[in-house]
Amino acid sequence: MTTPAPVQAWHEIARTRDPAGLDALLADDCVFRSPAVHTPQEGKALTTAYLRAAMVVLGPTLRYLDEWHGGTDGGDGSAVLEFECEVDGKTVHGVDMMRWSADGRLTSFTVMIRPVKGLEAVMTAMGAELMKG
Repeated sequence: MTTPAPVQAWHEIARTRDPAGLDALLADDCVFRSPAVHTPQEGKALTTAYLRAAMVVLGPTLRYLDEWHGGTDGGDGSAVLEFECEVDGKTVHGVDMMRWSADGRLTSFTVMIRPVKGLEAVMTAMGAELMKG
């Protein structure tokens, strides 16, 4: 199975930890859903801020383990990417769930993380990183 272009673009951004590619990848009305924040974060600017912080917090040890794609025949599509990393000595296991429109821009990016100790470490580190920016 061929990896959809939006997933390829995300892998390159995550690999290089360079947020410059986010502008072309994210739709203006993209919604980010965090495991640490109750309400969806709406819009490209907020989604970019969260993903940029995640690159700093998760990026150094982030590795993708597997992925699943759906609806990728040139129209709307989706993917789930399973990952692991380490934050503050805690193992973090999670998934990134992405949806995109026919133009290949992400309309939704949702992150889920386990176990709770890993989530707590991510919440603390992300909070500190978001305060910088």
